[in-house]
Amino acid sequence: MKDKVRYIHPYKHKLPSEKSIDGQKSRSENMQLISIVQPSCGGSISSLSTQVYRRKRLKILGEIEPAGKCHKEEANLFKFLAPPLLAAVVALSPICNPPVSLGQTVDAQKGATLFRRACIGCHVAGGNIIQPGATLLSKDLQRNGVDTEEEIYRVTYYGKGRMPGFGENCTPRGQCTFGPRLREDEIQLLARFVKSQADQAWPNIETEGD
Repeated sequence: MKDKVRYIHPYKHKLPSEKSIDGQKSRSENMQLISIVQPSCGGSISSLSTQVYRRKRLKILGEIEPAGKCHKEEANLFKFLAPPLLAAVVALSPICNPPVSLGQTVDAQKGATLFRRACIGCHVAGGNIIQPGATLLSKDLQRNGVDTEEEIYRVTYYGKGRMPGFGENCTPRGQCTFGPRLREDEIQLLARFVKSQADQAWPNIETEGD
């Protein structure tokens, strides 16, 4: 009696499983039927059906779709550019740099004119040719306790040490200038000008008529 020959279909193990998971095709079937081509950043995009099959496959396999390369590059570029862009917006904002009004410009020019008339003989460019440690630079003003407009006004009006006072009602007379006196509003402009110049390290400024 001849041995029975068992016939094995050559494609038996390659056929997709007929079982379904929640009404969907099995993992092996999807792996055979779906071929995914990941589009490159800026390149052509695959057909709509391929994308639908890809999402369906990822859903069946329980995988999370990774972010595309172009998305990662865009995110990294945004992180790199965000800080300098934000800094530029803040620096150029009118809140941080309010425009100088015409009145402020006129007051600064009047203050500069007064300074040249009454102070520049001893305090050229904010220095002090009489007392080197009593300049009108910020560091010396702070050290000598004259770093506010009110203190600058008081010293200019009544004088201090070898600095004569220029106020109309300055006393005692020996502490006051023997030259022309300044009105109260002029001393206020002068104090504001000196404080502003000290904060800016004494830049050049045009006076009235320049």
